[in-house]
Amino acid sequence: MPTAETPLRDEYAAAVERVADRTLAVLRDGEGTAALADPDTVVPRPLLAAVRVLGADLFAPQLLTGAQPDDTTAALLAEARTAFPAPTSSSAEAALVIGWQDWAAGGLLARTPYGAAVQTPAPLSDPEAVGWQAWSKRMAQLSSLALPTLDGPVHDAARANTLHLARGAVRSMLRRDPTTAVRLARWLSWARADGRPLRLEIEPVLDRIRLAGDGTSRSVLELTIAQRMLEGAPK
Repeated sequence: MPTAETPLRDEYAAAVERVADRTLAVLRDGEGTAALADPDTVVPRPLLAAVRVLGADLFAPQLLTGAQPDDTTAALLAEARTAFPAPTSSSAEAALVIGWQDWAAGGLLARTPYGAAVQTPAPLSDPEAVGWQAWSKRMAQLSSLALPTLDGPVHDAARANTLHLARGAVRSMLRRDPTTAVRLARWLSWARADGRPLRLEIEPVLDRIRLAGDGTSRSVLELTIAQRMLEGAPK
């Protein structure tokens, strides 16, 4: 049965799609910034929440062209992080995911006047300890870290475990889970751009996701980021 919270959740979900769509348009059209909000107006809370959710991906258009995070988007992200502090997590692993997502967004903010140095969270569980299925699922949740100029322990884990990333991507495709598949394919594209040999032909995977994905702006943004990194990767 619908509750009073349902329209609010729908409004926030729609805001995430709008912000992802705007970021995607900047990425495709080569504009300077996303111009997500008028700086002279009060930013609606759904928009701030959406900016908080997208995090580091807001700067993908700049990072993929070798530019630095823009101050306009940085100011909005800083405001969003103040309005929506990191949520309380149901488990230590979930808290770790949020911690690493915030590490990525905060690290990029620190390159602008709107951020400060960030603390590195604890490392993820090793795939040999938790199994490649659980590990690859966790990496999919951290796909926003798969961006140029970001580097750290999670990236080291991706470099060392491209086979597990490939297995996870294939498993997600077989399970008809295109959201997880595109996020792991993004990590594989990042690994290729980093010069790592892959155990999977990533181009057909991206083509399949393009045809059979869920069609949301957020997933298309993930797919486009993966494709852009692949275009600049060593052959």
